[in-house]
Amino acid sequence: MPCRDGIDFRISLQDAHKRLDAVLTDRLPDLSRSYAAVLIRGGYIKVDAVERKPSYKVKSGERVAGTLPEPEPAAIASEPMALDIIFEDDALIVLNKPAGLVVHPAAGHAKGTLVNGLLHHCPNLEGIGGEKRPGIVHRLDKDTSGVMVVTKTTQAHHALSRQFKQRSIRKTYLALVQGAPGEESGMVDLPVGRHPVDRKKMSTISRHPRGALTVWRVKDKFPGCTLLEVDLKTGRTHQIRVHCKAMGCPIVGDPLYGARLHNHRSGKRQADISALLASAKRQMLHAHRLVLFHPITGTETAFSAPLPEDMQTILDTLTQLNASNG
Repeated sequence: MPCRDGIDFRISLQDAHKRLDAVLTDRLPDLSRSYAAVLIRGGYIKVDAVERKPSYKVKSGERVAGTLPEPEPAAIASEPMALDIIFEDDALIVLNKPAGLVVHPAAGHAKGTLVNGLLHHCPNLEGIGGEKRPGIVHRLDKDTSGVMVVTKTTQAHHALSRQFKQRSIRKTYLALVQGAPGEESGMVDLPVGRHPVDRKKMSTISRHPRGALTVWRVKDKFPGCTLLEVDLKTGRTHQIRVHCKAMGCPIVGDPLYGARLHNHRSGKRQADISALLASAKRQMLHAHRLVLFHPITGTETAFSAPLPEDMQTILDTLTQLNASNG
């Protein structure tokens, strides 16, 4: 494997008795702990010319030396794809992900994913974790649209990963839900984990739950449904969808957590609204706004994406139906 930058330093008294992989990541902050361990096991980094384990406790005065291998080509194929890019520089790509697009290849989705398209769009990626690939620091469900940030470099990847972990990144969604909450605003503080029976679902009742906090406020009201503005304080899988269901207001069109629509009221307008909501082909959930600190400049920057056509059409029609009854 071809190599690039050389590493050569002595262990200080301050670093004595620390793990070798920890010392390496302290010295090279762009290097993840897991990738440092890979390099040590692969013999790329040695201590006094001797191969050691990642857990080796270093001693004062020992010499740590070696080289960083060149990033390998990604195992995922690149594919030409039209991308709606909001912002791009040497560190980041911020894009408006359409509904229906899977973020990362997985079983059943080996091709046609966002990562496939990004590999084609960015053929000269620096490399993350020893592989030339884009850095996925957060994801949106296949049928959720909206703002998503992807990193181009290891430094940017680590910086944004820390921001997500520290919850300094602010994520705001728009969700059209069935029914109406009892208040104008509120929060859902319920843990989310894998459903104990249905492995495709997440649930607030789980064997291995993780804390999850969702803050919401009513943005607009319609007969039989409500548009919510949702601030995601944690980033659990399906969190908004699960929490909206727990509120008794599942997201319109959600195939996993939604409820069947029933027309309990008589009249043409109510029938039209029920038919309109039932026509939604996917969950009406959109990542509207993302606020982060740029990983290189440190500047706080906000990005937003307009509602997609399918969601905007439903909201426009609801507004018209409301007005016609006025």
